[in-house]
Amino acid sequence: MTTFIQLHLLTAYPAANLNRDDTGAPKTVVLGGATRLRVSSQSLKRAWRTSALFEQALAGHIGIRSGRIAREAATILIEKGIEEKKAIEWAAKIADYLGKAKNDKKPKDPLTNAETEQLVHISPAEFDAVKALAHQLAEEKRAPKEEDLALLRKDRMAVDIAMFGRMLANKPEFNVEAACQVAHAFGVSETIVEDDFFTAVDDLRQASEDAGAGHLGETGFGSALFYTYICIDKDLLVENLGGDEALANQTIRAFTEAALKVSQPANRTALPAVPTPPGRWQKKAPINHALWRRLSMNPLMAHVS
Repeated sequence: MTTFIQLHLLTAYPAANLNRDDTGAPKTVVLGGATRLRVSSQSLKRAWRTSALFEQALAGHIGIRSGRIAREAATILIEKGIEEKKAIEWAAKIADYLGKAKNDKKPKDPLTNAETEQLVHISPAEFDAVKALAHQLAEEKRAPKEEDLALLRKDRMAVDIAMFGRMLANKPEFNVEAACQVAHAFGVSETIVEDDFFTAVDDLRQASEDAGAGHLGETGFGSALFYTYICIDKDLLVENLGGDEALANQTIRAFTEAALKVSQPANRTALPAVPTPPGRWQKKAPINHALWRRLSMNPLMAHVS
């Protein structure tokens, strides 16, 4: 029987713009006939995966997602004395193995053609293999052969790939099924998205010249109590990690803690919506103690009514 770990989280955010759409407005969803604030699962996973908490707990086990992986190989080749044109051609073969190499006829930066068209998610072991191959090619002063390009692997998998999966169109045999499902978070009640009209004053502009602002702008925001649903297939996670149950348990602990404690970083300087996390951790980080209920005060004390 499959072991599922399910997390049901409620997180209260004050005025914020946690996850913006293409117009800069907070993302929303219509649910139950009401418009509610929404944070996409991609945004949530990115915040958790790149958090200091997750990275410190799983150092050395977190993957690299980039279109510049083969570019790193080109840089090594050039530093080792290989002519730039050859280095880019050799690195482009690595890029074509990982995905599809760019082919810009007139690139502003020649190293662009050592990059892949798409982002590629690889484990630390796979990244080490790419860099080791670059060093080998530089020493032997030759282009990579087909047998040199067996860089991807199923073992020693990165924990974030094991959790969130990987899809490689050119190498489907190295695809990884995600062991963790994350739903879009949404507000539990209807939310009215408001607009904040703001100005910036030009300090050197004289009132006699122009009394107007130096800049005008507008941004959307809203507040909500967000519900987030997460489901982890522990058996699949252990399988993705090559049977390493200890690492799987460590990953689940770190991920759960990140999901509870890490807030969305969007627009943090203007709208620092850092929710109150559970337990004594509250004293170790900035917290926005925005109140959801009306505050009544008398000369002697304040209390929540």
